[in-house]
Amino acid sequence: MHSRKKGKSGSKHPFGRKAPEFVKYTKEEISDLVVKLAKEGKNASQIGLMLRDQFGIPSVKATHGNSILQILKENKLADAWPEDLMNLLKKAVRLRKHLDGNKQDIHNRRVLRLVESKIRRLAAYYRKTGVVAKDWYYKAEEAALLIKE
Repeated sequence: MHSRKKGKSGSKHPFGRKAPEFVKYTKEEISDLVVKLAKEGKNASQIGLMLRDQFGIPSVKATHGNSILQILKENKLADAWPEDLMNLLKKAVRLRKHLDGNKQDIHNRRVLRLVESKIRRLAAYYRKTGVVAKDWYYKAEEAALLIKE
């Protein structure tokens, strides 16, 4: 959206939603792995990467039937805030801290505006779906307190 690139990019999910035949783990074993990795302090995206790279499970949802976040919610291990929103908030706090010491950095000032725009759009989506409170809006000071960096 904010770059000069054209078209779609990124990884594509395999066609078909059935479990791959080469995965040797059962539903219970996958749930146990997800819970174990979450208790070690990993977030949902890190768990997905570790399951793919180390355990050979390409898609938890296709194999288990539930997504990683759903498994974490069932076991009460999910974070209170969505991971993508928290990552954007952390980035905005880091950029604001950088701009406090580097007032003339106009390129990062633009990046901060773009990140805050993404935060506002994502927050509107999460307010609409009920993930965050209906009256929550992005404020830089509150984000800094929320992140505690």
